[in-house]
Amino acid sequence: MSDTLQLILEDTDGTQLETSCTRVAVIWQGKELWIQHDGRGQLLIGVDVEEGDAEYANLLLRPLATNLVSLQLEMEPADIGEDDHVHGPDCDHHH
Repeated sequence: MSDTLQLILEDTDGTQLETSCTRVAVIWQGKELWIQHDGRGQLLIGVDVEEGDAEYANLLLRPLATNLVSLQLEMEPADIGEDDHVHGPDCDHHH
């Protein structure tokens, strides 16, 4: 199974551009929200955490309809010890 994402980018006038990539990011509320294929039929979504960040992001997913969900970004104070590992899109761990 491929880990390539097939993307359709659409302008406000409805013009579409098709492309592909292995990862894509959206800048949302000042954070990079990364989306990537895990190679096993699932999408991984994560928010980059920078060293020294005072907050970390929680992603809340809520169903709105049969084929629609709401994704909310909530920031919480970070209390990460220097030996703790922050899991993100670049992490090789599968949870």
